[in-house]
Amino acid sequence: MRRFQRRSGLKGMLVKFSIGGALFIVISTLSLLYSYTSTNPLSKEIHLEELWSNADSGGWLPSSAPQTYWPPPPTLTNGYLRVRCNGGLNQQRTAISNAVLAARVMNATLVLPDLDANSFWHDDSGFHGIYDVQHFIHTLKYDVNIVESIPLNQKNAKNKKIKAFQLRPPRDAPITWYTTEALNKMKEHGAIYLTPFSHRLAEEIDNPEYQRLRCRVNYHALRFKPHIMKLSQSIVDKLRAQGPFMSIHLRFEMDMLAFAGCFDIFSPEEQKILKKYREQNFAPKRLVYDERRAIGKCPLTPEEVGLILHALGFDNSTKIYLAAGELFGGDRFMKPFRSMFPRLENHSSVKHSEDLVQNTRGLAGSAVDYMVCLLSDIFMPTYDGPSNFANNLLGHRLYYGFRTTIRPDRKALAPIFIDREKGRVTGFEDTIRKVMLKTNFGEPHKRVSPESFYTNSWPECFCQTAAKKPADKCPPNDTLNGLNDELVKTTTNETNSTTS
Repeated sequence: MRRFQRRSGLKGMLVKFSIGGALFIVISTLSLLYSYTSTNPLSKEIHLEELWSNADSGGWLPSSAPQTYWPPPPTLTNGYLRVRCNGGLNQQRTAISNAVLAARVMNATLVLPDLDANSFWHDDSGFHGIYDVQHFIHTLKYDVNIVESIPLNQKNAKNKKIKAFQLRPPRDAPITWYTTEALNKMKEHGAIYLTPFSHRLAEEIDNPEYQRLRCRVNYHALRFKPHIMKLSQSIVDKLRAQGPFMSIHLRFEMDMLAFAGCFDIFSPEEQKILKKYREQNFAPKRLVYDERRAIGKCPLTPEEVGLILHALGFDNSTKIYLAAGELFGGDRFMKPFRSMFPRLENHSSVKHSEDLVQNTRGLAGSAVDYMVCLLSDIFMPTYDGPSNFANNLLGHRLYYGFRTTIRPDRKALAPIFIDREKGRVTGFEDTIRKVMLKTNFGEPHKRVSPESFYTNSWPECFCQTAAKKPADKCPPNDTLNGLNDELVKTTTNETNSTTS
């Protein structure tokens, strides 16, 4: 059995991932993250003490360093790439990762991505307001050239800004679209503007180096601003001072309920609100509650979440951090959950201050929740289908040491909860446990559609020191030095050719 061992927080994580002042991906540094002894994964029974420590890694370590020849970006590129990342914080995060890859394959200079003023969070802080810009640019210097804005073009003794040609990329566009249609327009106009840019690059790409670049962006280059990191760490420190804690992304908010079309458990007035929101934000679709509920398309209610945890053996002493917006339907939906698990916290209850209010407005609040969930001992998403927050966190926790996740199989659980509502409760908890035993608790596992690459980047972004296959072997410790030498050599050659 695995014994609980306290995990390091943000400060330790940043030190462990720091090489030469930049967060990079050399495996000797990443291996320091593993401060626990692995045992066999959960097999016949679910043991609570095992869930409180990391899942079995099977000898796999996170590694997104290039494993084959990876030339640095040339100083002279084919033009400038601008993108507009729509959606919420984590939808934008995947779009940024895709934008870096698109710039790489087009040999383009990436302009710092535009982040939508989010309609749900009412946030227009942009890239500068959420992420550490200089860290982003510096970490990716071996991959792409990045500028904060398109520079002025001097022509006929006048400074004139290059106007980017606007294009709408196809959804899940293949790499070839970027190297043909998009690249041709870039060469013609000097710059292109891709909008919208959510889910505009295929996730499954038969090139491991491209996938590793996505991981470098997502797990290393995209670092939140210092005040967000500091606040997140202080919340984690307060929670962990009382022992291990679980985080839950309780997706029971108006936008998700309207999207799912699960209205019948609400009052007539509440149903009107949900239906109106759906009409205003989503395409028309025939939605029958009983049908959707039966196949697990409805978000778990707070009570159902509590029943799952209780069946797994968690009791009322469990410390839980809730990452959620405003729960729809009022406190009546939270009362059953709170009666089972009274030790509930969120970022507001853990830390009271004016500083907290200022630093958790809009997307920054989502960023704080993201970091606390990333560092929690256990993470449980309640609706990880179309939820970008949950999907990204699952992938991030996998990458940062196979941290335990509890992923309810809503489709398999739905008939069990329906039977309970009809009074058939015999063997209820045993049946719940049998379903959960078949799920993955954070171990390495094969990615099968529709699971996203951003949810599970194994095996592309992992390696083994004692690998059976050459492709799985960890890169040498001097990978960073080699990349730096190549960058210096390329820059020198280009400078010499320009001056000669």
